[in-house]
Amino acid sequence: MPTQLKLKNLPVGFQTVISNGRHSILGDEPEKSKGTDLGFSPTEFFLAGIAMCKVATVRYIARRNGWEIGNVDGSFTQKVKRLKNGELSTHINVQIDIEGELTDEQRETLLYEADHCYVHRMAEGEINIESAIREGIDVA
Repeated sequence: MPTQLKLKNLPVGFQTVISNGRHSILGDEPEKSKGTDLGFSPTEFFLAGIAMCKVATVRYIARRNGWEIGNVDGSFTQKVKRLKNGELSTHINVQIDIEGELTDEQRETLLYEADHCYVHRMAEGEINIESAIREGIDVA
């Protein structure tokens, strides 16, 4: 089943209520972009999706292999720059700390799997984004 989100953009700043039908979160833009800074920005949501997938993958692989680990903490930064042709180039720095008594081989396996998590592969794969369509307009 495809992933679906519903969004309600509010008239204050760029506040947007984002819902999957079970959970809701608030997105916004920082004040420097005329937002109210009450939620993650779109670029932060992009980074959060990749980051969460990576740390969750570490825990999933550890559980699947019966490896006891403690906290899995991450620090992620993304830098975006505009190229001469107008396209964007994004660099994401990833640091993942895994608590637990692991061998070097186990730790390497967990970090390898994190680097091949589903959302990482989505971002590096082919993405086709359709153009926006106008909803609620009767065409006669």
